[in-house]
Amino acid sequence: MSKISKTYEEINEKIKEGEAVVMTAEEVITMADEQGIKETARKVDVVTTGTFSPMCSSGVFLNFGHSDPPIKMKKVWLNNVPAYTGIAAVDAYLGATEVCETNGRTYGGAHVIEELISGKKVRLKALGSPTDCYPRKEIETEIDMSSINECILFNPRNAYQNYAAATNSTGRTLYTYMGTLLPHYGNVTYATSGQLSPLLNDPELRTIGIGTRIFLGGTQGYVAWNGTQHNPSRERLENGTPTGAACTLSVIGNLKEMNTRFIKAAVFEKYGISLFVGIGIPIPILDEEMAAFVTVRDRDIKTSLFDYGIPHRNRPVLRTVDYEELKSGTLQLNGRQIPTAPLSSMFKAREIAAILKEWIRKGKFVLQEPVNPLPCYGTVKPLDTGRCE
Repeated sequence: MSKISKTYEEINEKIKEGEAVVMTAEEVITMADEQGIKETARKVDVVTTGTFSPMCSSGVFLNFGHSDPPIKMKKVWLNNVPAYTGIAAVDAYLGATEVCETNGRTYGGAHVIEELISGKKVRLKALGSPTDCYPRKEIETEIDMSSINECILFNPRNAYQNYAAATNSTGRTLYTYMGTLLPHYGNVTYATSGQLSPLLNDPELRTIGIGTRIFLGGTQGYVAWNGTQHNPSRERLENGTPTGAACTLSVIGNLKEMNTRFIKAAVFEKYGISLFVGIGIPIPILDEEMAAFVTVRDRDIKTSLFDYGIPHRNRPVLRTVDYEELKSGTLQLNGRQIPTAPLSSMFKAREIAAILKEWIRKGKFVLQEPVNPLPCYGTVKPLDTGRCE
């Protein structure tokens, strides 16, 4: 039997003609079990993935347009949430985790982003740095998505390729970015959609790179670069999946086209604000290796369970767990059954993978071959503060 090999052009032609065979990352597992990897590679053209998780490293670039007289914005607030203005006269970047100066415990940049998508008015306040060409000293008005020029979601780090699980050995409740951790190993939280997770279905990033077209927040977006803290050198299993937090993506898209079903603000009690982001990535089945990658199962994806009760960069690993056990609702630790809970929504991840599948099947979404691969080497450096005098 001849070796199976497909190109992006061939797959895209089938998509345009309505002949592409598209499955979600969960559906293709069943097919591989019944028909084998070779036949799966022969029959399936694209596999869709999905994740919907809190992704703190997110935000939007905004261009407000020029007032009359014009202003060079030195400081900007949106609904009393500060935005960064060191770009140009009427440009700003609003970070999702920035907190409101009047209600920072329950409101922040993520909420402003969600409200802009939903069409609500947002209060803009700006202080100027007067110059001959920008004489205005301050401005206060209302904006919405229709009144501003660009509103570009640009997220420096999203869609982690695996992540750690968390628990708490101490005698007090901890409030963390991994959620509320109960005392004395009272619960375990985790933050990856497992066998549906985009980068776990292409562990070597053969098809995901700069320029890859993706589902982002309910519309089409792109991979702009590798994400911050990109760590492709993480130890890996034989199936290519990393044993902890590894590769990341920087993504970009038009916020004006997004949907609050897939971009949602979140408040982590006594920790801060975050933004749930929906991302789905299509994986072209170019050959048998890619077919094998996309049939990875939860039981074959491992991660470390860390004790967040130790307030140090290098927390102790209590044990190695797989996602089948994490998703079961309990895991065993120190002779006890500990309840587990996801930060990621599997319901939303499945919805994203299904929507992306339909877009491709109907010819509304074609694949974009990366213009350049993401780095396949490199590690994350720590910040060593040195000795304080």
